[in-house]
Amino acid sequence: MPPCPLPRRLAAIFTISSLGVVMADVSDKGVPAALFMMTARTLVQIYAKMNLSPSETLRKTNERLRVNNQASVFITAWFGILDLTTGVITAVNAGHEYSVLRSGRQDFQMLRDKHGFVVGVSEKTKLTAYEIRMVPGDRLFLYTDRVPEAQKADGKMFGMERMIAALNEAPGALLEQVLANVRGAVDDFIDGAKLFDDLTMLCLEYRGCPDGQGRKTEGEGPGTAPSEP
Repeated sequence: MPPCPLPRRLAAIFTISSLGVVMADVSDKGVPAALFMMTARTLVQIYAKMNLSPSETLRKTNERLRVNNQASVFITAWFGILDLTTGVITAVNAGHEYSVLRSGRQDFQMLRDKHGFVVGVSEKTKLTAYEIRMVPGDRLFLYTDRVPEAQKADGKMFGMERMIAALNEAPGALLEQVLANVRGAVDDFIDGAKLFDDLTMLCLEYRGCPDGQGRKTEGEGPGTAPSEP
C-alpha cells in the first residue's frame, strides 16, 4: 500500500460569521511537520470562530505553536476574513507569498502587501492587517512558493511573471480552468523535470451578498476552487 501524503501545505476555506480563507506552508518535512500544520489549522479555525481579527488569530496561534517547538519549525501563512455583505477582505500576511487579485474584470495583478514574521517561532509576531475591497466578479488567487519555484532540470525557476501570465491566459474562465492553466504552464515549463514538492493553489471569486442585499453575479456567495495536484 502506498504511503498517504502528509499535509504540509494548507489551503482551506471555512465559515465563521463571514468567510475565512487561509493559505499556509510549513518549513519542514515528515510527520512532525505534518502534525505541526494540522495543529495550526485547528488553532486558526478555533480562534477565528471566536470572532477574533485575522492578526489576533495568527498572534494567538503563534503563542500556542511556539510552546515546545524545539525544532524551530515555522509556518508562513496568508489569512483573510471576507465579509460576505460588503465584499471587504481583512487580511494578514505572515511571511507568505504575495496574493494576486483580479479586480474590475481586468487582468490578475500581484498585491504587494505588508509581510509580517512567520508563525511558530518568535515570542512577538507583529502582523499588520490590510483590506482588499472586492466587488462581484473580482477574484483572488493564493498559492504556495512551490508554484513560482518549480524548476526545470537546469535549475531555472518558473517565476512570478510566468505564473501571472498563466492566470491571465483566460482570467474570466471557470475557477477550475484558471487553476488548470497555471498547472499546465508549470508542467510545460519544467518539461518532464521532477517536482520536488506539491503545488497548492486556491482561487476565490466574490459573487455578492448571499442574502440578496447587493450586487451579485451568477450564483450566490463566493465561488472557490482549491487545487493541490
